Amino acid sequence: MANRYSTNYRMNRVFREDRAALVVPIDHGLVWGRVPALEAPVTVMRRFIAEDITGFMVSTGIVKQSEVDLAKAPALARILAIDAFWPTSAPSTGTGAMVASVEDAVRLGVDCVKMLMPWNVTDAEKVLYCKRIGIVVSEASKWHMPVMMEPVFLNVPRSPEIIEAELEVARVCYDLGADIIKITFPGADATAKLCAELDIPIVVAGGPKTGDAKSTVRDISDCIQAGAQGVVVGRKIWQRPAEEASDMIKEIAAITRKNYRRRW
Repeated sequence: MANRYSTNYRMNRVFREDRAALVVPIDHGLVWGRVPALEAPVTVMRRFIAEDITGFMVSTGIVKQSEVDLAKAPALARILAIDAFWPTSAPSTGTGAMVASVEDAVRLGVDCVKMLMPWNVTDAEKVLYCKRIGIVVSEASKWHMPVMMEPVFLNVPRSPEIIEAELEVARVCYDLGADIIKITFPGADATAKLCAELDIPIVVAGGPKTGDAKSTVRDISDCIQAGAQGVVVGRKIWQRPAEEASDMIKEIAAITRKNYRRRW
């Protein structure tokens, strides 16, 4: 069913008609510095440009250093992380901050901005997040720039209670004006429930490298069958040996076409 996004140029770069989005995030350095296997992020990007993906999640520095590379691959979308939280290991005492603006994103020519929505933080920090997000949503609407929000509970085990709580925070993101919600895979049933309740694209994040490649591919297949419009998978792919990572991309890419049904 067509809605207000159907003619939005940037949304249609992030989400194609023929497949679910397959985004490789390489923006982890914003909060963690040197991440194993991502010490040289643009080098990692170059490994995957020729693979069957639809885009990258990036930081401002990566955009600046990869302009020539991405100019040669114009079909690939770029999602820019414009905020960060430090330290993720101590959410009760850490703080979030903007690291780029919507105007920066427009100037850099990216297709979407992404913001965190950590919720195991202090009430004062929650207020600040809502204020920052409100400003970004207002500014983004002037430029027809999609806003992706990521509800997350930092540095806690993913128990059933936490997964349910993230679904609740996803609703807060929706009401704040998110165009896209990125959520760590909550299981097929919960993904289907979220997709049915919210009439905006849901994309599922891979999270840290846990389990084997087969379980990752199976989870991705399940979430797309459940209605997710894309996956954002980084560490579970680029922290594996190059040949294994390439094989995973091919398998996931096939799933993004076979199991996809456009919902917006």
